[in-house]
Amino acid sequence: MNVDDVKLDFDANGIFLVNAILAAVMFGVALDLKIRDFTAIAKKPKAPLVGLTAQLLLLPGFTYLLTLIMKPTPSIALGMILVAACPSGNMSNFLTHLARGNTALSVSVTAGSTVAALVFTPLNFSFWAGLNPATRAVVSELNVSPFEVMSTVLFVLGIPLAAGMLFARLLPAATQRLRKPLRYFSLGAFVLFLILAFAKNFDVFIQNGGPILVVVAIHNATALCIGYFSAKIVRLEERDCRAVSIEVGIQNSALALALIFQFFGGMGGMALVAGMWGIWHCVSGLTIATIWSRRPYSQVELPPLETEEA
Repeated sequence: MNVDDVKLDFDANGIFLVNAILAAVMFGVALDLKIRDFTAIAKKPKAPLVGLTAQLLLLPGFTYLLTLIMKPTPSIALGMILVAACPSGNMSNFLTHLARGNTALSVSVTAGSTVAALVFTPLNFSFWAGLNPATRAVVSELNVSPFEVMSTVLFVLGIPLAAGMLFARLLPAATQRLRKPLRYFSLGAFVLFLILAFAKNFDVFIQNGGPILVVVAIHNATALCIGYFSAKIVRLEERDCRAVSIEVGIQNSALALALIFQFFGGMGGMALVAGMWGIWHCVSGLTIATIWSRRPYSQVELPPLETEEA
């Protein structure tokens, strides 16, 4: 069966569950955010703006070009575009720290892209999906409204983000106790959800998993390179380049899955791309972060940083 014709077995309770898990994840992420993470963009804008430009503009655009070059089926192309339209994933800050990158920059870009996703996720998806006649036909047939997508993003990202930051400000002692348990719970719940979702659709996964994994790996490598070289071109420091690379390469695939089940009926190609991305970016992110953690800047920086010479 063509993967475009596959609809993953998922009911209304499952859609509510994935939205609730995503909201819990974002609430937990927000506990670690401060107002200064947003104001840092205004104080030292160059590096954060490079990261946000790569995340919000370059990645969706290059993803569209990648779909034209690779010519995947419409549902797989839609999955690629939707993942690229989502904000940074919540693992990016940990991986940046592991990679000896600029963690403060990573947090600022994560915060900025998450807020910007309220507008940019639906608009980027609608714009780039509408350029390709094949994907445009699918979106038009399903009558997916950018404003409906925006409202869902608001409820699963925007409101939990604001609530988590407010909770952390008003109840710092409780926040300290909740931070780690909530992080482990939300991550474990999402992994369990992925396992159950794929278990219910095991045949679809087996038949299409291999080719889609290749597509996801190429797409993810492209994202990492877009982040790194966009920062390198404007001559950011090596630790900033690493942070931007990881920010662009680690996408919020959980949001993509929530939107796929909410608006696309669990369309097989889209759901498999988002699910595979959620697994693969952990593998690729940990790999590149581990490699970078063992490489001092002097080995990768040409010319040497002026701050190191001072």
